[in-house]
Amino acid sequence: MTEPSPGFDDVRDYLTGLQDRICAAIEAVDGSARFSEDLWQRAEGGGGRTRILRDGGVFEQAGIGFSDVSGTRLPPSATAARPELAGASWRAVGVSLVFHPRNPYLPTTHANVRHFRAIRDGETVAWWFGGGFDLTPFYPFDADVLHWHRTARDLCEPFGGQQRYDKHKQWCDEYFFLKHRNETRGVGGLFFDDLHEDADHDFAYMRAVGDGFLDAYLPIVERRSQTPFGDRERQFQLYRRGRYVEFNLVFDRGTLFGLQSGGRTESILMSLPPLVRWEYGFTPEDGSAEARLADYLRPRDWLNELIR
Repeated sequence: MTEPSPGFDDVRDYLTGLQDRICAAIEAVDGSARFSEDLWQRAEGGGGRTRILRDGGVFEQAGIGFSDVSGTRLPPSATAARPELAGASWRAVGVSLVFHPRNPYLPTTHANVRHFRAIRDGETVAWWFGGGFDLTPFYPFDADVLHWHRTARDLCEPFGGQQRYDKHKQWCDEYFFLKHRNETRGVGGLFFDDLHEDADHDFAYMRAVGDGFLDAYLPIVERRSQTPFGDRERQFQLYRRGRYVEFNLVFDRGTLFGLQSGGRTESILMSLPPLVRWEYGFTPEDGSAEARLADYLRPRDWLNELIR
């Protein structure tokens, strides 16, 4: 396989710039807290910079990490799906974020964009791009869900339009699904992996997803971050955060890959919320705002179903 264009440094430069831009935007909208940076090195190869904002005016915790890591052997979770990669060295670069707002009316969100290459005898034998973003509301608003998915659909327009959106929206619904709860993690968005058809085109799409995250999320922050709430909403938020923990520790492939490949544990687990609670057998009151959430935790054609 020939070395793909763009070069690895081009991807890395984009991702470090993306981390910088998102941090600046989140600090501006939070208004009272700033990200602290933790630079780290990985013994087997590479390193990264993890940035955490804590106890802000809007965000209880916001984590965004950049990593550029490499190794001489892929973990079992990777070679099980791609046995032809056994014995290859590898390099992976990406930006991943999870933001946990203080206000229960403002959704938690996640985004990730990444690039991977496998090398044998000095030649690239496999490469791909991946990424996406998804939204996890506790008290959903149709206007927010529509804006989120319209932004996702619009950024897909130069890359296959509705067909690309439909495919990667479905992939997101299927990936972020808690099988043991029979519910989605939230209202979805986009998810893609192993994109390796045309490197320039695929890199452009990855950039569109990375750049589109702020377009999708910041208007929701501006609408919901100052909504009044009380202890009832706060307790429900903490309870539903437990579902986030369940998914990330049981199903998330990125968490599994990071831990199995000897990644930095603190950076891998920065996605977990700072406060969370579990309650045995919790059932919301019929007709309550909390009960309403269940109707949003299933795959739906949001762009058509929510338009009245």
